[in-house]
Amino acid sequence: MEVKQEQENIYLFVPNIIGYARIVLAIVSFYYMPTDYVIASWCYIISVLLDALDGHAARHFNQSTKFGAMLDQLTDRCGTCGLLVTLSYFYPKYMFWFQLSMAIDVACHWFYLHTTVLQGKTSHKFIDMSGNPIMRVYYTNRTVLGFMCLFNELFYAALYLLHFTPGPLLLGFSTFKLLAIVSFPVAVVKTGISVIHGFVASCNIGVIDVAERAAQREREANKKPQ
Repeated sequence: MEVKQEQENIYLFVPNIIGYARIVLAIVSFYYMPTDYVIASWCYIISVLLDALDGHAARHFNQSTKFGAMLDQLTDRCGTCGLLVTLSYFYPKYMFWFQLSMAIDVACHWFYLHTTVLQGKTSHKFIDMSGNPIMRVYYTNRTVLGFMCLFNELFYAALYLLHFTPGPLLLGFSTFKLLAIVSFPVAVVKTGISVIHGFVASCNIGVIDVAERAAQREREANKKPQ
């Protein structure tokens, strides 16, 4: 007697449901960014915090999927881009740097994620332990990864809030401005790591191309009459 197995609905996995909530929060945040920094900030902050929660949920419930990895990655990129678009509007003098940051962030991460999918990996954070040492530390040490991501978000969030208010004063100095100054070097390093993403992806995709072309030549050689 054949036993039918129930097909899993990966779209209703817990981490993916969290991902959908993040998208809704990001859209609400985008809507209020130009006018209401309180609503926009809270929605954006909660969306960022949920980014850490969905990873824990995926591991806890054993629900890691390629769809979830892509959803998480794209939500991160789109959320940051939405904020950077607003910052370009608020600080037109620095628009080029915001544009450059967006381009590097999106292009390098997309390239890296697409390469891992081609390699049959289940997460964009999976790396070869014998590979690039910077990437190894970045993605295997959760403290380093969390610190980098947090301070990168803090830099852009502080710039956003500074457009509306200096925030609480510390010895007569704006706390939001202080946060922007302290987190700026981390944001620069984070952008550099994004470039490394692109470089590593280029190396990996090159290996895949070489292997596929070699396999194609072998198939063509086998088809030729002996």
